Amino acid sequence: MLVKIQQSCRYIVAICDSNLIGKRFEEGKLQLDVKESFYKGEEKTKEQVLHIIKKMAAEDATFNIVGKESIQTAIESELISEENVGKIHGIPFALVLL
Repeated sequence: MLVKIQQSCRYIVAICDSNLIGKRFEEGKLQLDVKESFYKGEEKTKEQVLHIIKKMAAEDATFNIVGKESIQTAIESELISEENVGKIHGIPFALVLL
C-alpha cells in the first residue's frame, strides 16, 4: 500500500493499493482517478498503515482510501465499516472526514 500525507488546513491522508496508481475508473457518471500527484506516497506494510491510521485519526485527519487491501486495512482499524465503502467499476473506495 502507498501512503501520502499532505497538510493544508488539516492533514489529508491518501492510502491506496500500489497497483492502482495512475489508473482511472469510470462507471456511468462516476469517476475514480488515482492520480500519482495525490496518491503516490511511500510503500508501507499493513502494520505501518494501521499505525498511521490510528495516529492520523487522533489528529482529525481527512482520509482518501482506494483499493481492496487499503479498504480492508481501514475496516480492520475501525476507521470505516463496510457501509462506508463505495465502488466504481468494482474498485472500492472511501472518503473520511473526521
